[in-house]
Amino acid sequence: MPRIVFMGTPQFSVSSLLACLDVGEVVAVVTQPDKPSGRGQKVSESKVKALARERNILVLQPPKVKGTHFADELKALQPDVAVVTAYGKILPTDVLRAPRLGCVNVHASLLPRFRGAAPIQWAIALGDARTGVCLMQMDEGMDTGPVLARAEIDILPTDTSATLHDKLSALGGEVLRRELPRFFKGELTAMAQPSEGVLLAPMVKKEDGRLDFTQSAAELERRLRAFYPWPGATTTFEGALLKVHAAQVGVGKGVPGTLLSAGKDGLDIACGEGSLLITALQPEGKRVMSAAEFLASRKLVSGTQPFA
Repeated sequence: MPRIVFMGTPQFSVSSLLACLDVGEVVAVVTQPDKPSGRGQKVSESKVKALARERNILVLQPPKVKGTHFADELKALQPDVAVVTAYGKILPTDVLRAPRLGCVNVHASLLPRFRGAAPIQWAIALGDARTGVCLMQMDEGMDTGPVLARAEIDILPTDTSATLHDKLSALGGEVLRRELPRFFKGELTAMAQPSEGVLLAPMVKKEDGRLDFTQSAAELERRLRAFYPWPGATTTFEGALLKVHAAQVGVGKGVPGTLLSAGKDGLDIACGEGSLLITALQPEGKRVMSAAEFLASRKLVSGTQPFA
């Protein structure tokens, strides 16, 4: 059986690791060091590490891979290939060349569109109708290597980054199961990425979830879905932070940020184009509530601008 080193860290990587276990011998799993997380900052292991330990696979967690002897450790395992899915570190040249057939990467976009850290979120935010995964031969650039195989799916009007994450994770596993055996046989042709259509997908920042009502309602509704669950879509209400959990595009018109109506169906706020009907929201320090629950303890006047 082909010898595979798998490199990955978050939940997204798990489907890829399971696929590698189906098509070859996984001789080691490389994942990022355990990190503190959550409110209590409890140190926890990655999802990939948990699966590897469950399957009694050697786990390597180098703090650094560049400028170290990690490439030599990799070579000593005599892997045919390293499969990389959301590992979270840039691999230097000596690591890329350590496996016999190099390193291949499962990337969650239709390259060259959305190279970078957050392709799922930006595909939704920018209104793409379709996305997918690419199996790519890695080189020294950021997601610039030639593509070996790809698979596409629709982005549904109801998709959030959470739902699309799970679909693309599963699709990555399917692509590996189908294409890795062909890769080992030399049946895949690496196609260089075109120079046209390159778009970067930078890491999402907290401020990316901020709603700017001068934008169109359609843009804001997409951003709400794109940045769920993190960082979430936020605005302010009478100076206090307000998180928006659900909204839909309305047809109202007015000065951006103006409250057009407030009732049990939602809070309708004018945008640069159309309006955003907010149906579920969460005041700072409180639970998620419906628009009707929010209005039960306050009276809002149409034509005012309590949101910013």
